[in-house]
Amino acid sequence: MVIFNILYSMLFNKCSRCHKGDVFISKNPYNLSKMFQLHKNCSHCNLEYVNEPSFFYGALYVSYAISSGWFMIWYALEYTLLNWETLTFALFVMGFIIIVAPLTLRWSRLIWLNFFYKYDKKYRNQ
Repeated sequence: MVIFNILYSMLFNKCSRCHKGDVFISKNPYNLSKMFQLHKNCSHCNLEYVNEPSFFYGALYVSYAISSGWFMIWYALEYTLLNWETLTFALFVMGFIIIVAPLTLRWSRLIWLNFFYKYDKKYRNQ
């Protein structure tokens, strides 16, 4: 059940504790001018998203894991189905990683929040 709570928070940009308030100001991860902007607190349960300076530095490790996962998926597809030249594959994967970077950044921060603040039904009904 914990994985579903994390996925819900991650996919719908919701607070990890109440699943009601939005974490990021813009719902669109490709709005590059507001890509890094978070609300200070949850509009529903008042959870403070950045509870200390440099709180999201740990999200860099999560981002690295997600990017590695993207690479492994594409490598498995390339190895079994695509059989591209090495340069073609490398350029494709680099382009893909750049294109999904805003999603990866957002997901890594939301997953990081879920490490510290678990979903609690009592906050959902406040």
